[in-house]
Amino acid sequence: MRTNTYVQHSLTIHEHRFDLPLDHSSPVGPDNPTIEVFAREVVRPEGEDLPYMVFMQGGPGNEGPRFGDLTGGWTGRALQDFRLVLLDQRGTGQSTPLDALTLSAVDSDEARAEYLTHFRQDQIVADAEAIRQELTGGKPWMSLGQSYGGFINTAYLSLAPEGLAGVLFTGGLPGLVDIDEIYRLTYIRTAARNRAYLRRHPEDERTIREVAAHLRDTEEFLATGERLSTRRFRMVGMSLGMTTGTDVLHYLFEGPFVTVGGQRRLSREFLEGVAQRVSMAPLYGVLHESIYAGATPELSAAGRPTNWSAERLADDLPGFVPDVDPLDEAEPYFLTGEHMMRAFFEEDPALKPLTGTTDALARRREWAPVYLPDVLAHNEVPAAAAVYYDDMFVPRELSLATAEAIRGTRVWITNEHQHDGLRAPGSNVLGHLLGLIRD
Repeated sequence: MRTNTYVQHSLTIHEHRFDLPLDHSSPVGPDNPTIEVFAREVVRPEGEDLPYMVFMQGGPGNEGPRFGDLTGGWTGRALQDFRLVLLDQRGTGQSTPLDALTLSAVDSDEARAEYLTHFRQDQIVADAEAIRQELTGGKPWMSLGQSYGGFINTAYLSLAPEGLAGVLFTGGLPGLVDIDEIYRLTYIRTAARNRAYLRRHPEDERTIREVAAHLRDTEEFLATGERLSTRRFRMVGMSLGMTTGTDVLHYLFEGPFVTVGGQRRLSREFLEGVAQRVSMAPLYGVLHESIYAGATPELSAAGRPTNWSAERLADDLPGFVPDVDPLDEAEPYFLTGEHMMRAFFEEDPALKPLTGTTDALARRREWAPVYLPDVLAHNEVPAAAAVYYDDMFVPRELSLATAEAIRGTRVWITNEHQHDGLRAPGSNVLGHLLGLIRD
């Protein structure tokens, strides 16, 4: 472990770097190198004797939080009771970051896909356990998981429950079912969020349809150089899953068009707003469906490939069919959500070099399970979960079934928040869950 320490707004920050195996199940050697994993530890004044909490970030592919001020919001609440560890999950941030450039050192799509199988929930749990041993001297710690971070926590309860003093989930209890079942429900939730948005701003429906039709017939380019397609444009619907999502989307669609030389074009401001919403961390796109693959022993034994699940299902779902005429008002026309399409990889410059690698992952049939229902059924680790009733990304039906599968889990079901409830202004989701786990 290598550590750099400094003070930030009265908080002591320890930046830790660890050399850990690519594959924790095998000895380190030429075929199993070490990778660097980064964790930022935050301690409030006079908080040196507090127990530890590790934060598992949403994703996959997103680095740990980098807030300029950690004394407010959910981090400030956590620091009242804990030393807080903000982990950059392997492949993100400062933890051996993965993108087209760094993966270019691996010489084929199949080899890159094999390498990426070591960047799922199970290996992140093994990293956390190695870090815990170093930081706490072997004492268990609390783990807070937001979204995909809750998926990691479910793997943690399955694979290394002895390392946990307690587990908190915020919008992150994964479905223990086949990927197609998960995506069918996310499409239903996304359609519901579209309808809620258009009830508030009915005039925006015509604007969305006109923008989509315009992109079908007219070349418009993002600042990164690629043509914006109708399908990729619809991905702005990701915003609908957040607390202020309907509001910010309405602002985006207030006036997308300008007239240039008598021709209707999309404004620079609008295209910049779309770009901010549809660009993604490469690892988020590449691993997005792989995190659901063979997730339990039963699913692993079935050996089904993910095979671009979200794209396959969209072809049969009213409102999401890719090639429908946007101006045909007899058919619903919805913005999409967290639905990864192969077409994005053909258009996004950050993803395009990784298309073949992601195809190889989508074909893969052999996956190690990351959740063990038999272990979860005998869980003894205190656990509490916030399940958001209208969650667009993690369907409540599956979350509640998983809560039942994890023995002793306390569940708070609420429609006060969307998927980002943990960090929503004025929320006390963390405080509520700490109260549940201690009750």
